[in-house]
Amino acid sequence: MKRLRPLLFIFLAMLAAVAALVLVAPAQVTAAIFSLDRARSGLERKELVLPGGQRMVYLEGGQGEPLLLLHGFRGNKDHFTRVGRFLTGRYRVIVPDLPGFGESVDARDAAYTPAAQARTLHAFAQRLGADRAHLGGSSMGGQIALHYAALYPGAVRSLWLLAPNGVPGAQASELAAAVAAGGPNLLMASDEDEFDRLFQLVMADPPFMPRFVRDVLAQESLRRQSLHERIYADVHRDRSLGDALRAVKAPALVVWGEQDRVLDVSGAAALGRLLPRARVIVMPGVGHLPTLEREEGVARDYLAFLGALERG
Repeated sequence: MKRLRPLLFIFLAMLAAVAALVLVAPAQVTAAIFSLDRARSGLERKELVLPGGQRMVYLEGGQGEPLLLLHGFRGNKDHFTRVGRFLTGRYRVIVPDLPGFGESVDARDAAYTPAAQARTLHAFAQRLGADRAHLGGSSMGGQIALHYAALYPGAVRSLWLLAPNGVPGAQASELAAAVAAGGPNLLMASDEDEFDRLFQLVMADPPFMPRFVRDVLAQESLRRQSLHERIYADVHRDRSLGDALRAVKAPALVVWGEQDRVLDVSGAAALGRLLPRARVIVMPGVGHLPTLEREEGVARDYLAFLGALERG
């Protein structure tokens, strides 16, 4: 017992030091956590400046055919970090912070319609030599991916569409119905408490995340509140996806959480009917962000889809 006491003291001292560090420098601790997670997934943080001056920060790792992944509204590049762990062994994974989110510099005079963002991302992909890539996107990112595939059909090998926004024919979601009835739009959360409710809204089975990490992410996003309001308006007022879908020829894997409260799961079947080469998967017990709720299962299904394409 006497021999254990020094070890117990050291352990408690380490816990106290970590707790103190969290209190004093939560943003730095959060950054360290994400850096470790990226390293485990074989992803490295990089950045570049596009010809028009837009600074893009992104994650990149792995080898093989390029795979460009796009996060959703109020998300960031780390929404794909854990699922990327299963993909970097076979593909060159590239995950940017979309303009106005994460570390990508605010381009306040830019257009943020899905088509405009697709054009920015095409310039980004060309700079990285990813002229013909597999393309995936979650929510807003999926909407942008579809416009990208319509604008640049020769640049897209395949599509991975995770509950994309704007699908024609989808029923109103729980969130949309609540907003229509005069309730708050939690996607436009304006303080940390609302951001916490947003976190619960977007996932049916969220992974563990320390509260201080959630608060840091909320504070970073809330600093861009006015810009995010503008981006939200540009994205959600856009009604051009129906026309864009007619130009999409790439094979697609459509994935939707059965418990999605942000975009109704009926969008999965609607999109399956609209895309001639689509395979549809609905995941039970999953909400709006399958890559965070079921990263291994989502990656397994996606790799099987890509494997089938390779076999012809």
